[in-house]
Amino acid sequence: MSMAGNLRKVANLARRARRRVDLSHPARSPLGSSVVNCVIYRDGIRQEASPTVEESVARVRKMRGGGFLWLGLHEPSETEFARVAELFGLHPLAVEDAVHAHQRPKVEQYGDVLFAVFKTVTYVEHEQLTSTSEVVDTGELMVFTGRDFAITVRHGRHGSLGPLREDLEAEPQQLANGPSAVLHAVADHVVDDYLTVADAVQNDMDSVEADVFAPHGARSADAGRIYQLKRELLELKRAVVPLSRPLAWLATEPCPAVDPGIQAYFRDVADHLARVTEQINAFDGLLDSILQAHLAQVTVAQNEDMRKITAWAAIIAVPTMVCGVYGMNFDHMPELRWRFGYPMALAVIAAACFTIHRSFKRNGWL
Repeated sequence: MSMAGNLRKVANLARRARRRVDLSHPARSPLGSSVVNCVIYRDGIRQEASPTVEESVARVRKMRGGGFLWLGLHEPSETEFARVAELFGLHPLAVEDAVHAHQRPKVEQYGDVLFAVFKTVTYVEHEQLTSTSEVVDTGELMVFTGRDFAITVRHGRHGSLGPLREDLEAEPQQLANGPSAVLHAVADHVVDDYLTVADAVQNDMDSVEADVFAPHGARSADAGRIYQLKRELLELKRAVVPLSRPLAWLATEPCPAVDPGIQAYFRDVADHLARVTEQINAFDGLLDSILQAHLAQVTVAQNEDMRKITAWAAIIAVPTMVCGVYGMNFDHMPELRWRFGYPMALAVIAAACFTIHRSFKRNGWL
């Protein structure tokens, strides 16, 4: 289990070491604070950039087919997104969802514009799972696709689409399918992240399970860790499960905003989502079983402690009773004046305690 965790950390470090430069970072964007990138594609080939979004839109519309604009935004304000909504004729309800975020994963159609909402997730690395550890961090990613544009709006600290854009540009035949190719790439990217996070959570599950079922697990395991992992798993579940129906709709229902050549690819994404959904549901059931097992172990440990306390109390009752009787100081008591009375009383106490102790030990009470 620990070896698998170490291998995963090494893989993450290697991936970070070879990560390509993300030219879409806001700090390097000449187009504004919320506009991450604005690129024109024609027949899948990236065209020379225009200085403003307005000029890029005008250039695409002059092409009259064969080209589209991919506009990337990061947490735009209402004022910043208002101009974009006006340029592309976006529906006010979709605009409100894109600006304020905190939406459920969904796909909605407004005329010839498709609006999709995805929950992005990332695994938060930690040395050891505790009752306060953050395991899953979530964000949101909205995608508008129309006849000649794709607009991506990202909320959260992670989920940059710069590497994804570079991968798509390396496959111009895929980008030639238009904005729906961007929608598919984003959906595939998000679901692949779900799989990665689910595999990482598996290591935490294994760690908690090993602690609970280890010797003296009832005393060493922490129920707070189990509850924390269950809460974080619920956060992941809220991101993954609601996406099943929208992806199934994209894969099966005809839609003007989705190219028929791309629609078949959504079935593959839906299959991957079904796999991670089953994995998360299995995690949830396993965590319930682990929690119940831990509570049962705690109950058994408490009963064992009470049995030991009761056994020792019974043993101590013998000398207490004898000493209590001889401590009453009556003048006429058996062996009160006898020279060997005191040693005999101690011998009787010791013999009685030894006999009771052996009996309890044989029955497993001590």
